[in-house]
Amino acid sequence: MKKEIDFVNSLSFVIIGSCLMSIVGFILMYMDKRRAKKNHWRIKESTLFITSALLGSPGVLLGMYAFRHKTKHASFVYGVPAILFIQIFALYYFNII
Repeated sequence: MKKEIDFVNSLSFVIIGSCLMSIVGFILMYMDKRRAKKNHWRIKESTLFITSALLGSPGVLLGMYAFRHKTKHASFVYGVPAILFIQIFALYYFNII
């Protein structure tokens, strides 16, 4: 017997998860920018991309432009919006939004 997916719970999971990971992504972008100015140990770009891929792309994107950080790196300028687009498409495709 096939179980039906509870879309209300799926949507709330996505919203809560995206909010939390966006906050994490925003803070990581702030911390990396601050460390870059002070020539300290930096956060790996892969960590920023993983955070973005785990529903944190809105926060990473917002942090990118709020702190003017990684805006000259094509991988971030095109990669993070691409991740966000793929996430929105997946949510639409699976009827979550």
